[in-house]
Amino acid sequence: MSQQSAITVEAIKFIEDVGYGDLPAEALRVGKRCMVDTLGVMIAGCSEHSVHILVEDAIEQGGRQDALLLAGGQRKAPAAVAARVLGTAGHAHDWDDTQVSHDPAHVYGLLTHPSVPPLAASIVMAQRLGGVDGKRFMLAFQTGFEVECKISEWMSHRHYRRGHHSSGTVGTFGACAAAAKLLGLKGEKLAHALGIAASLAAGIRANFGTMTKPLHVGRAAENGVTAALLAARGFTADPTVLDGQWGFFAVMGEGFDPAKPAQGFGKTLTIVDPGVSIKPFPSGILTHQSMDAMLKLVLDNDLKPEEVEAIRFYAGKNILEPIRYPLAANHLQAKFSMPALLSMMILKRRASHHEFLDEFVSSPAMQDMQKRTQCLGDPEIDARGYDLIRSRIEVDTKDGRKLVQWADERYRGGPLNPICDADLEGKFRMCAEGAMADDAQARLLAAVKGLENVGDAASLAQIMAFDVAH
Repeated sequence: MSQQSAITVEAIKFIEDVGYGDLPAEALRVGKRCMVDTLGVMIAGCSEHSVHILVEDAIEQGGRQDALLLAGGQRKAPAAVAARVLGTAGHAHDWDDTQVSHDPAHVYGLLTHPSVPPLAASIVMAQRLGGVDGKRFMLAFQTGFEVECKISEWMSHRHYRRGHHSSGTVGTFGACAAAAKLLGLKGEKLAHALGIAASLAAGIRANFGTMTKPLHVGRAAENGVTAALLAARGFTADPTVLDGQWGFFAVMGEGFDPAKPAQGFGKTLTIVDPGVSIKPFPSGILTHQSMDAMLKLVLDNDLKPEEVEAIRFYAGKNILEPIRYPLAANHLQAKFSMPALLSMMILKRRASHHEFLDEFVSSPAMQDMQKRTQCLGDPEIDARGYDLIRSRIEVDTKDGRKLVQWADERYRGGPLNPICDADLEGKFRMCAEGAMADDAQARLLAAVKGLENVGDAASLAQIMAFDVAH
């Protein structure tokens, strides 16, 4: 068998064979952290109008009463439709976790947001199937997480350079693998599930800064579930779809790094090494180091907004290309606008989802501070590679000072500088504030902490169920 066809075969073998006992203690520890974080951002995402629209659309469509609609109270929808809502909510604030890579040539945008698609798929399928205990639920999530991350790591960077959004494309495989694991798909049916998922995978970077960007992840969850369910019914697809002649790697990214598949699926789980980063701010992962640097500059110098004359932000193209809005007009654009994010830190000295509001982003103070900010390419930063996210901020003050701050390459939230458990719980509670009562928050956190003892993982969805006006 050629190496070209081995990747799909190895993916199938991993999904079929991996068991709960194969998950090391560190994978279980980090997996629970990812679940706490992801459930929180799913809850927070329900404040977004885009998610309200999807809930309304799901209710209007009707269908099988498989799974609860997050923010839909006790209303239910078919599993795939419920996964669309959950997945979109999880990415709505761009606050969900991010895969890490040690490859110095890696383009950061190629890395996927790994947790939302497999967790959304696992939540809805646990409800559809019933009787899925906590260990089986964790195994399905970890299976999808690993398959998604390895595909993302091995792909050519041209996938992202050509304008594909990895979390929407590769995320489809994460959701499919998780759903297939819970369905017990094996052999040809499992191969067909991956083949269907490959043809459904989509998402283009042109939609960054719009409602459709998080919908990419919602559709990844939906399409992955759909692929697994169709394959279970006997629907067919190409069985070598990852690396065949016109397979996913060839068509979507012009190939893969031939040295990397030797890493294998599950030999070392990505969730353990190189790990996952948990976002401190609800914006693109490429922005966080620079936001922390600006906050440090502001606090160290007690810099007041009225003292700022001009701001210069220096970075490489790995930041400047995707973080593309020179003047954000609304909160969606602000997530991909360094002038907006740096201005937020100067004006508010923080950036939670409570700051990402259209009325604040469009306010005169924010618009004025953004206009004082220049984003400039730095060839020396580009030359140092993209294994770490590097940038420099210079602020000219009205009294003639020049303040300089480099971003810390060991960014907060990454494996080298992780968010502690207390801060992670604080993020979860901030996300759930106003949506879930304190006692419900505590019950959900306790359920995840003791997941191995949960008899029916569908109870997680029931704890999360709340209603918004439609």
